[in-house]
Amino acid sequence: MLGPFVNSAALFVGGALGAALGKVVPHRVKEALPMTCGILAVSIGTVLIHKVHAFPAVTLALLGGSLIGELLYLERGLELSVGWMRSQFARFSPARPSAPVNDKFITKFVSILVLFCASGMGIFGAMREGMTGNSEILLAKAVLDFFTALIFATDLGFSIAIVALPQLMIQGGLFLGARLLIPMTTPEMLADFSACGGIVLLATGLRICGIKVFPIVNMLPALLLIMPVSAGWTLLFS
Repeated sequence: MLGPFVNSAALFVGGALGAALGKVVPHRVKEALPMTCGILAVSIGTVLIHKVHAFPAVTLALLGGSLIGELLYLERGLELSVGWMRSQFARFSPARPSAPVNDKFITKFVSILVLFCASGMGIFGAMREGMTGNSEILLAKAVLDFFTALIFATDLGFSIAIVALPQLMIQGGLFLGARLLIPMTTPEMLADFSACGGIVLLATGLRICGIKVFPIVNMLPALLLIMPVSAGWTLLFS
């Protein structure tokens, strides 16, 4: 479980370092680094897409997964959960002149919690390492998270470093769950899984860069569909 540990450690160190640096980091750096992280996610996704075995199976899984996500309002549900968490925090923040600042802090913190713990790259990377033993996705994410946490922590302080704990729990759970699937997988299924995850990463990178806001959360069910769809496609057309 190398990837989850390294990723969470990088997030913790980046958050702690950013909190220590405070206002020293220039504003132009805070704007440039997230863009670089986004284009790196696009690059990783593009490389993974080339591993595809049956692109029609990947297409069916992505369309079916996105349809499920839309019908279940997964992204909307996540937004409502964020709003609920925000209101729960607000209950413990009595109204006072500094309340708008606190409200802004809470909004940013909850959004960042979702970014680090429920991103397509993290979910795909943890599942991929669990099934293949290849941790390169999470190691790349560790580098991205280090700098992203550093930037956000210059504004929000050491609280960013604390996000490393729930991130480790989520990625560790996905890693262990994916290992149970190993006896039932084939090289072709893993290749299509990588390609499907690559498209999700590509969409994630475009969203980070602000080019197009894809509903990433609604696309995530495709990662559950791709292997059975790939197996069925191979059985019928190979």
